[in-house]
Amino acid sequence: MTDHEKVNILLVDDQPAKLLAYEVILKELDENLVVATSGREALEYLLKNEAAVILVDVCMPELDGFELAGMIREHPRFQKTAMIFISAIQVSDIDRLRGYEMGAVDYVPVPVIPEVLRAKVKVFAELYRKTRQLERFNAELEDRVRARTAELEESNGRLLESEQRRSLAIAAGKMGSWDWDWVNGDWMWDEGQFHIFGVDPKTFEVTPANVQALLHPEDIGELRKAMAQFAKGVTSYEAEFRIRRPDGAICWCAGTAAATVDKGGRVVRVSGVTIDITERKQAEERQSLLAREVDHRAKNALALAQSIVRLTRGENVKAYVHAVEGRISALARVHTILSLSSWQGAEIGKLVDEELAPYSVGHQIALFGPKIQLQPATAQTLALALHELVTNSAKYGALSTLAGRLCIKWEIQADTLMLAWEESGGPEVQKPTSRGFGTRSVIASIESQLGGRAEFDWRPEGLICRLAVPLVGHFAAPEAELQQEATLDRTAPGRASRSADA
Repeated sequence: MTDHEKVNILLVDDQPAKLLAYEVILKELDENLVVATSGREALEYLLKNEAAVILVDVCMPELDGFELAGMIREHPRFQKTAMIFISAIQVSDIDRLRGYEMGAVDYVPVPVIPEVLRAKVKVFAELYRKTRQLERFNAELEDRVRARTAELEESNGRLLESEQRRSLAIAAGKMGSWDWDWVNGDWMWDEGQFHIFGVDPKTFEVTPANVQALLHPEDIGELRKAMAQFAKGVTSYEAEFRIRRPDGAICWCAGTAAATVDKGGRVVRVSGVTIDITERKQAEERQSLLAREVDHRAKNALALAQSIVRLTRGENVKAYVHAVEGRISALARVHTILSLSSWQGAEIGKLVDEELAPYSVGHQIALFGPKIQLQPATAQTLALALHELVTNSAKYGALSTLAGRLCIKWEIQADTLMLAWEESGGPEVQKPTSRGFGTRSVIASIESQLGGRAEFDWRPEGLICRLAVPLVGHFAAPEAELQQEATLDRTAPGRASRSADA
């Protein structure tokens, strides 16, 4: 096999569309792409042909990816063939471990990133090619050693070792090879190995002590375990471990080592390959973090919805349903704003605009205040409080008539968000003899959940409600220029006008 001879890459999936997509992604590798639409078809092909890499879909009818991998590994010819699993579902740790036990070298989640899939397949195809070259070189060298005199035997032995080391070195920045003379303790690292460990080959001396110093303290035991296994006669070992580079960076690596023994069965040399799998580990951690974050947000949303349903009152079923739907809609609107910012926060002006949009007629509503970014929890709670105020105003206050006016102002005073809700021009207001549900809801939201205060002034000409929310722990301070910048004047018909000048 020459450096440019094509190798066979077997693609196994029961869906023709996905097979076509994999062919398009891998076409530029210029290798022989072979497709199989079932596990049985793949086995039939492998009985007659070699394959450098097998790309397998985990979920297939009749014979799934795990079962297919197990049957392939039972064949002596394919015990070391690289198999990459593609999974469209969340793979559990148990399933992942099962896949690695079946011989998987890596997992690729769906949707597939073309560059990542192409890079992974290219590495293992090249490793297969180099391995076949090594086998051919070994056979040639053994013939030469047998054909030559005893004077050339030692020289040919060194050449064989050199070829072995060279063939294991893969110049991709993510892989490195090493060799350890078990008898006299000499070490050899290639350029890729030095790169992975983040050390300079001109100044770093490869010794057991120096190598151990680069290993993560919690993973040093893995090295000792490997040495103990080789001392007992084990000829191969695989493990995942962490290294701590001199610059402080922590990297994850996968290592494979194989031992060479003499005629007496004693270990004389250990060689291996190291692969940087930091990106894979980080991707797995991000996936796990995302799952926990989604769970957390879902629980928060359900808790708010549960509170709304439990606390809402209505004169009849229709009124109750209308009130619940209104509050759930307010929660949905703020969730939309938060999702657009990837749940980093919500700007208070957008929050107020969204809540008042259904009631804006001409210049009936005016907004004044700087841009302030609220944290998600604060935005949700404040949105519900604003919903109660606007609902009450639309029923009984300034927004219940075209002559009514509503002015909302906010600013920061002494690390506190101050928001004033001022109504005028509507029906004459009479101070209620008792607090209604809407008033109690606003007070509970602001005081109990945000640690602030809510004050109501029932003037005959219109309600004034003042809300105060502590700054620390509830929203991020705006940038200096945003604090001094006058906010946009929104004067378009059908929207509330807004100015920084109160």
